Amino acid sequence: MKLISWNIQWARGIDGRVDPARIVRDARAMGDFDVLCLQEVGANYPAPGLAGSAGENQFEQFAQLLPDFTPVPIAGVDVIAPDGTRRCFGNMVLSRYPVQRVLRHQLPWPVDPNVISMPRTLLEVTLDTPLGPVRVMNTHLEYYSALQRRAQVEAIRRCHEETCGRAAGEMAADRRGSPYHAFPHATRTILVGDFNFRPEDPLHARLQEPFAGRGGNASQHVPRLVDAWQHLHGNQAHPINVGQYDREQWPEAFTCDFIFASEDLLPHVHAFEVDGHTQSSDHQPQLLVLR
Repeated sequence: MKLISWNIQWARGIDGRVDPARIVRDARAMGDFDVLCLQEVGANYPAPGLAGSAGENQFEQFAQLLPDFTPVPIAGVDVIAPDGTRRCFGNMVLSRYPVQRVLRHQLPWPVDPNVISMPRTLLEVTLDTPLGPVRVMNTHLEYYSALQRRAQVEAIRRCHEETCGRAAGEMAADRRGSPYHAFPHATRTILVGDFNFRPEDPLHARLQEPFAGRGGNASQHVPRLVDAWQHLHGNQAHPINVGQYDREQWPEAFTCDFIFASEDLLPHVHAFEVDGHTQSSDHQPQLLVLR
């Protein structure tokens, strides 16, 4: 199983050109992926709203570019345009594997009057993979507000804990065709995205903390989330994945995009790569390989 996660900056490359097809070509060059997780997908945001964009619906374009994949979009921003149509900005998962269940979570957006911000989301899809049900969570946390990022990290932890609890305690119900049909809730989880914090940030460690069960004991049903790069490479520095080529937006290159895997999935984590060559976004794509 190969998964790529990429903040595509609405498919805008370092050359200023917006080209979703180039994103797909570069992702395919990186690996024959089964799952593609994208952040910063736009629709109906012509320049100058999104620089270089003609207002194309990129959610539809990526679905057309990958016809053998199931597209699952989520829009954190969904607002009216001057002509009465909708403008959307958010994330997307495209899966070659069957998508058993989709959950769309609105992340907290506490008032922080000192900074600009936008609504943020967590897209949760359960996939029917050769490893069994695997849950993929795709997110993009707030950039400007540390207050909001902290609240969003806690919400992601709650979502993971609750879904794992449902996986352990859900009632078996064979009600096919009914909303109560019991599709599986997976504990095996991959969490990807642009987290807008660096590896040394306490929030990076907070995401990986164990979960406490009743009475303060570690919950046997909630596997801890673990940074996949650190699992494979220990204290070796994370590869740079933002600002490597874009010096106008980023005075320095750094790391804020991560892939986390749940402890019960770690035995299958085989490789982690970052494409340090593509200039199709201001971020570099990440590839996780499971076996």
